[in-house]
Amino acid sequence: MGFKLFLLLEKFLMILPASWRKGFFSFLATLGYYLSSRYNKVSRQNLDFIFDETLTSQEKKDITKYAFKNLSFNFLHAMELRHMSKEDLQKKITIQNIQAVQRVHAEGRAVIYVTTHYCSWELGGASIGAFIEPLIAVYKKMKNRQYEKWLLEARDKFGNISMEKTNVVKPLVKNLKNSLACGLLIDTNISQKDGVIINFMGKPLRQTSTPAYLARKFNAAIIPVTMRTDDEDNYTLMLFDEIKVQKTDDADADILQATQLQADWLSDLIKKEPKFWFWLHRRFKNDHRDIYKG
Repeated sequence: MGFKLFLLLEKFLMILPASWRKGFFSFLATLGYYLSSRYNKVSRQNLDFIFDETLTSQEKKDITKYAFKNLSFNFLHAMELRHMSKEDLQKKITIQNIQAVQRVHAEGRAVIYVTTHYCSWELGGASIGAFIEPLIAVYKKMKNRQYEKWLLEARDKFGNISMEKTNVVKPLVKNLKNSLACGLLIDTNISQKDGVIINFMGKPLRQTSTPAYLARKFNAAIIPVTMRTDDEDNYTLMLFDEIKVQKTDDADADILQATQLQADWLSDLIKKEPKFWFWLHRRFKNDHRDIYKG
């Protein structure tokens, strides 16, 4: 019953002008900021940890408020994608440095897009599928299966194939062997048995080594990708040059080096514009559980 009401709300919102929808979701973000003391606290704990308590109270407040807004707008983008044509999406997106992908394709190699919860990740994934190439996008199974189906319909609207992470290894390998693309997140909290320890903004942190492992084994190219915006209406899909994976006699060292370079890339993004990252997530709970105490 609750999900049916949600679908009715979606139909109503999609009748409204885009500016009204944007205003409504901006209002929800403000409401969330003032009502959710839990996620306000998580954001401030993350910011104090990463920036060594050098940010002012006002800076932390501004970044946290934007984190709620960004999350709300990602939900809005997923909703709009379900009703959007490729032409509609093209009006919102500018692609930067597509040559990075073209160089890899010219060599007949597959691309592993590494991305993060930064700015509009929903528009970013859809834009790659719509304007560059379809990819297998790995996701974590959600508790609400109805919402999961709703969200995946949005993500796969323009050719992407979403696959749940627990059964994704064989399809990823098969696609990479056939020079087809995949997309992997590198900024989620992972268990201590997974990944490798890297330096993330001066902090030891465990990060997935899957992109580096796959790139090394199957001669694929790691291309970092993210989104940014100045007005929350027009977005730039930012493609970065390939992160090279060495292939020496020491496979572990090669993988660690490439994984560290991915962490460096994300660190640079956050240092330049910290507001776009998803500070509401307890990213560091397995490696630095103590920062969330109290």
